[in-house]
Amino acid sequence: REVVEVVCASGLSDRHCCQLFAIFAFATCGGYTGQLRVSVDCMEKASSNLSIGIDFAYPFRLHQVSFEAPLCEGMRRERVALIGDYSSSAEFFVTIAVFAFLYSLMATIVYIFFQNKYRENNRGPLIDFIVTVVFSFMWLVSSSAWAKALSDVKVATDPDEVQLLISACKIQTNKCGSVHGPRWSGLNTSVVFGFLNFVLWAGNIWFVFKETGWHKGAARYPGGAPEKQAGTFNQQPYNQGSFDQSGGYSAQGDLGQPSEYSQVGGPTSYSNQM
Repeated sequence: REVVEVVCASGLSDRHCCQLFAIFAFATCGGYTGQLRVSVDCMEKASSNLSIGIDFAYPFRLHQVSFEAPLCEGMRRERVALIGDYSSSAEFFVTIAVFAFLYSLMATIVYIFFQNKYRENNRGPLIDFIVTVVFSFMWLVSSSAWAKALSDVKVATDPDEVQLLISACKIQTNKCGSVHGPRWSGLNTSVVFGFLNFVLWAGNIWFVFKETGWHKGAARYPGGAPEKQAGTFNQQPYNQGSFDQSGGYSAQGDLGQPSEYSQVGGPTSYSNQM
């Protein structure tokens, strides 16, 4: 399988690759935890906070993530929440990855231990073909949705955007800045693995289709024609002449009437006659 050989250089089977890539997809997304830090430098130095940590994680319900920031009015503080809820796209992506992993694992077990049941009545290949098409489509949809959601998460957790939510940062006498932003390498990897899973599953559609009865039925050619052609050559257009037991030669003329030429009598002796 060319697609599998290209993607899986380690020589694993296609279902093993589906399992491996699915694990990478939901592990990099579902296990993500990020942090950003901002600073609020008040004109009254005593109320300043130069390292405000903001933690967020999967499933990225940012509107539930809050932190305390100084108001720069004495020791008063305010609680600020981030903006946005991107849990639907993230959970959809992880759910597809988990189900793809489970199906690939089940398919591997069936291929190894239940090969006869798999090919019985051609049900196994047909079901496998339909499920492969569905997962290919779902990988494309979920990866695209998660890529768009990740772009929005990056904007919502940008330290420069978070500073706009803090009341003290809206006063010109106070100075606000970003200490560091989140690291996005893990989530970027999850998007890459999502589209790689789509390529892998879509590439397997043809190879699963070849195992179905649809492909085998289309490959059959109608028989019987060579036999008819061979039978036509066995017919004799005319009857050949044959020798009979009496030594005569019989032949059938053009009009179908037999003609016979026979040699009557034995051989004559030669004598000196004048």
